[in-house]
This record gives sequence, C-alpha cells and structure tokens, in this order.
Amino acid sequence: MAERDISIVIPVYNEATTIGRLLENLSEFEGVELIVVDGGSTDKTADLAAGKARVVKSALGRGAQMNAGAKIATGSVLLFLHADARPGPNFPDGIRRAMDDSATSGGNLDIRYEGGDRVAEVFTRVNRWRRSWGIIYGDSGIFCRKTVFDQLDGYRPWPVMEDYDFARRLGKAGKLALLDEPIWVSDRRWRNAGLLRTLWSWVLIQGLYSLGVPPERLARIYKHVR
Repeated sequence: MAERDISIVIPVYNEATTIGRLLENLSEFEGVELIVVDGGSTDKTADLAAGKARVVKSALGRGAQMNAGAKIATGSVLLFLHADARPGPNFPDGIRRAMDDSATSGGNLDIRYEGGDRVAEVFTRVNRWRRSWGIIYGDSGIFCRKTVFDQLDGYRPWPVMEDYDFARRLGKAGKLALLDEPIWVSDRRWRNAGLLRTLWSWVLIQGLYSLGVPPERLARIYKHVR
C-alpha cells in the first residue's frame, strides 16, 4: 500500500489530559495521517494537538466529528480512535495485512483495558465475548476502506450507538477482520462510574436499542466520562 495509506481520525472534546499521549504514540509510525476533529473543546485540547496532527473543527458528536475527519482524509484506509485509547505496536501492519484481502471491508482491534487488576480483566473478557457475537463499539479501533465508508455514507449523526450501527453495516458490506493486535483502553469509565453501573448501562442501552428505542432517548442514559 502507498505511503500515508492509513488516516487515523480522532474525535475529541476536552481531552487535554489524553490527546498528547496518544499523538506522541502515533507519531512513531510511518505511513499514517493523523486527523484530530475537535467538537468545540473549552480546554487546551486543540492547542496540544496542533503541530502533531491536522486539527479541524466540527459540531459536537462523535458521528459528525468522525464524518468530518473522514471527509478530509487522504489515506485509502480509515482508522477511528478514541482519545483515551492506545493501539499496540504492530497495528499498522496488521491493518495492512487485513486490507490485502479485497473481500475485507474493515475490522477492529482487540481491546485490553488498562488497570492491571481483576476488574480490568473482567471488562476485557466481556468485550471479547461481545465481539464474538458481532457487538463492536468505537473504543475497539474500527477501521475500514475509505471507499466502503463513502458507500455507506459514514456514521449516522446519532448521540449514541453510531459506532455499533456503523460496524453492523460495515460487516454487511464485506468481511470483518477481527485482529488480535491489542488496543489499550483507559479504565476511567468504570473507575468514575463504578463496575456494576457501567456493566448495567452497557446491557441496558444495548437491549433498549435492540428493542427499537431511538438513540436520542438512549443518550439520556449514557454518561460521558472524561
């Protein structure tokens, strides 16, 4: 694949405590384009990203922000990352190998939650179980061909579940490559909200969505943590 073949899109809002670490990590890799899409941060997020990535402004909302980043991306492959994530050292090569199969529309990485304790291990195992059933969310580092992204009209501008919806549509467009390459995800959600409350919110939101409850109503349940 060509130079700068992977465009990494990072939607942010008040992520001054995380964005610098992520961009420093990603700057070590060749052939990647870094795009930070700021949804109107009131802290120094945009300033910290400037000079390390292309920084663009967008309306707040991960779906809208990721679409804005994809629109200006120059790579043939898009990788969407959350600001509190850190992909493993071989993720570019893993993605490139997956994309060598023309039948593959996209895929994701294997979440490993930070913390190093029993709780982190539980969340990691729960995520792998969900993944085996095709339940994929944005913190797992969803990637896809840009041509397929455009064909699918990108993410829906929903306040929640836009990542799950996109992954489902991506799977219908071709094969999904569920890579073993890790992506380390922050433990701040359950540290702040609590283990049982976090697990319950996952089950509740997924269940209600499956029953047809609109994402706008589900957003009242979902608590953003930064």
